[in-house]
This record gives sequence, structure tokens and C-alpha cells, in this order.
Amino acid sequence: MTERTVTAKRVPPAQLAPQLRNAITRLNRRVRQARPVGDLTGSQLSALTSLNLAGALTPRELSDVERVQPPTMTKIVAKLEERGLVQRTPHPTDGRQVILAATEGGRAVLEQFERARNQWLADQLAELTEEERDTLRRAADILQEIARA
Repeated sequence: MTERTVTAKRVPPAQLAPQLRNAITRLNRRVRQARPVGDLTGSQLSALTSLNLAGALTPRELSDVERVQPPTMTKIVAKLEERGLVQRTPHPTDGRQVILAATEGGRAVLEQFERARNQWLADQLAELTEEERDTLRRAADILQEIARA
């Protein structure tokens, strides 16, 4: 980590907002880069995560959640299926539809990615002082509150 100078000064919300958003974006990007070696793309990983969180979705619902066009999602799902990370089952009420869900293997891949990302962040946090980690713990609580608003 680099040397940081902490100064106590009041910052108006309009000035803090872009600073905070930029810092969160950069940290999120860096955490996403900390991943195990593998050939899953960011789009594939995102779709698999969405399926894991939702439990199961139709291809159309998944493309809406991921904000991509259905033909793009078809390609993403095909790659995930090839790897055995996603399975299709018939829709219970609409024979023209299918339901997509993460497989046990898909969930295991997500857990592996999460462990790698958490380890990278833990390594970075270990380089901070106890006071800095406490500040970040408090900031995490505040950010959770903002996210719930």
C-alpha cells in the first residue's frame, strides 16, 4: 500500500459523491480482476452469478437482468452449458420456455471466484493499520445503509 495522509476536513456531499463513486468503482474493478485462472468471461461470470442469486430464470429474464440482448445471452448460456455450469429444464407452465439454473459445478466455480476475491482484499486490508481497518468497517456499514435507501 502507499503512504496515505489522512486529514480531517469537511467535504460537501456534492463534492464527496464523485470521489466516493470513483473510489468504489476502482476498487470494484480491482477486486473483479482478482480471480482464479480460468476462461470464464466477465459476462459469463455475471450471468452465472445472476442465476445463482435468483435460483432460476428464463433466458429472457436473464437477458433482462443482465441488460443484454437475447441473442447475446443465448451465446453466453451456451458457453456456460458447455462447461456444465448451467442446466436447462422445461418450464412448468409454458412448454415453449425453459428455465435456466446454476449447477452444483457452477456454484462451486462462483465460490472459487469469491474466495480468490476475498483473499485479495484481505491481503490489501492486512497492510492497513488497525485504525484504518476500523474506519473501513464503519464505512462498510454506512455504505450498506446507503445501498438500502
